[in-house]
Amino acid sequence: MPKKPKLPAAATVKSATFDLLRAFGIDRVFGNPGSTELPFLSDWPSDIDYVLALQEASAVAMADGYAQATRNAGFVNLHSAAGVGNALGNIYTAYKNQTPLVITAGQQARSLLPLQAFLGAERASEFPRPYVKYSIEPARPEDVPAAIARAYYVAMQPPCGPTFVSVPIDDWARPAAPVTPRRITRELGPDRAAMQALAEALASAKKPALVVGPAVDRAAAVELMVQVAERVQAPVWVSPFSARCSFPERHPLFAGFLHASPGQLSEALAPYDVVVVIGAPVFTFHVEGHAPIFDGGAALFQITDDADAASVSPLGTSIIGTMKPALTVLLELLPQSERAAPNPRPLPPAPQAAEPMPVEYLLGTLSKAMPEGAILVEEAPSHRPAMQKYMPMRGQDSFATMASGGLGWSLPASVGFALANDKRRTVCLIGDGSAMYSIQALWTAAQRKLPLTIVVLNNGGYGAMRSFSQVMQVRNVPGLDLPSIDFVQLARSLGCDATKVSNCEELSVALARALCFDGVSVVEVMLDSSVAMLYAKNG
Repeated sequence: MPKKPKLPAAATVKSATFDLLRAFGIDRVFGNPGSTELPFLSDWPSDIDYVLALQEASAVAMADGYAQATRNAGFVNLHSAAGVGNALGNIYTAYKNQTPLVITAGQQARSLLPLQAFLGAERASEFPRPYVKYSIEPARPEDVPAAIARAYYVAMQPPCGPTFVSVPIDDWARPAAPVTPRRITRELGPDRAAMQALAEALASAKKPALVVGPAVDRAAAVELMVQVAERVQAPVWVSPFSARCSFPERHPLFAGFLHASPGQLSEALAPYDVVVVIGAPVFTFHVEGHAPIFDGGAALFQITDDADAASVSPLGTSIIGTMKPALTVLLELLPQSERAAPNPRPLPPAPQAAEPMPVEYLLGTLSKAMPEGAILVEEAPSHRPAMQKYMPMRGQDSFATMASGGLGWSLPASVGFALANDKRRTVCLIGDGSAMYSIQALWTAAQRKLPLTIVVLNNGGYGAMRSFSQVMQVRNVPGLDLPSIDFVQLARSLGCDATKVSNCEELSVALARALCFDGVSVVEVMLDSSVAMLYAKNG
């Protein structure tokens, strides 16, 4: 008898989900496995890379860095309620970073949920709120693929952000119809009349200023931003706490970084009669105080892809649109300004070697040593003013940090950036306190032999908190010191190359070696623990 033709396997929730990932161009899944995820992880397909992190917060931050670098949603698989709880800090950071993530989490079997079963998550979809754009536990197994598809579309829609789908353990093997992927446009064109009014205001201004935020770099629109600034001949400031580099910091029109203090920000912008904020809130403050910028002395405009950010701006005109269409229209409408260009920002003198090593010397030396095209991922808040002074960023895709202010993001995020592009060097500049939040991320980087250099600034404690205590004039604050942590031993135990630098004479050689090392290299740099950079004051 002739053999019967082999019928295709019936579609399941799992197979439909993997087909969606392929259609969406998602080639990696980040996770830390637990028992409720095993049916999803079994018989893993060879064309999708599973990236193992040793803790859930690291998995989310790795996916965040990877998503930022690829400009496609990162996909994360977490473990039930406990794993989601471990990851919440970096889910919050992804929300503030406006990074597109699709986060799935295991759940106990549906039949066991009424019995308050072990590892069951009660009201699972509520757990990560409000720091996800969309959150659901589908009512039926066959609804899971459509929920994941919707999670992807919502995550990728500006302003981007994380989404969450809880999937019971027994859903993956259930039958489900394939979901046909759809094309949804993401660019939002601005209102042309409003853009015309903005162009006229800039053309007639006596002294305009531009303020750029992270949305410009996220949209790969830095070159357009440069063209607008040169057309207007206006100085360009960086918005407070910007997590990306949206303007080349050695450009003659670059003016500097705005403070997160209402008074200091207003003072910096006081000379200008028209202020245009592009790709940032108006404004992100960190301390209380009166903001004279809102008293109406200057005409204030905002271009943003975030309707919520537009709704809370206290003054002026907000124009909703994504960066590329908005900047393109603005360029069409703007005449070439004949006003004289502002004086370039004066360059700081080269920092000098001293003992103990000044952080300025380290940052200046690292800036010169970094290879062309490298990206800096930073989490050293107590040294950020010095970094902004001595480590100018080149613009597009050159810099990333956490927008949330929460520690534990940058080390695993640098792993994600390095995974996305193994042809360039990723450099993670991180404080000793920050590094200890997600130190296990070194293991993943070492296992994959990524082109990653980590520079640990060891000042023996939480330098930013020391600074805050000085500014706030509070004394005897416990928990600010972290003595006796040996990052070289830690890094080597996790499979990395590592060295310690204690004086300026050793620094250049150590950095040169680490920056061309074939794999992951950690440089622990010993700094003066008594030096407190006034991060809280300088913003």
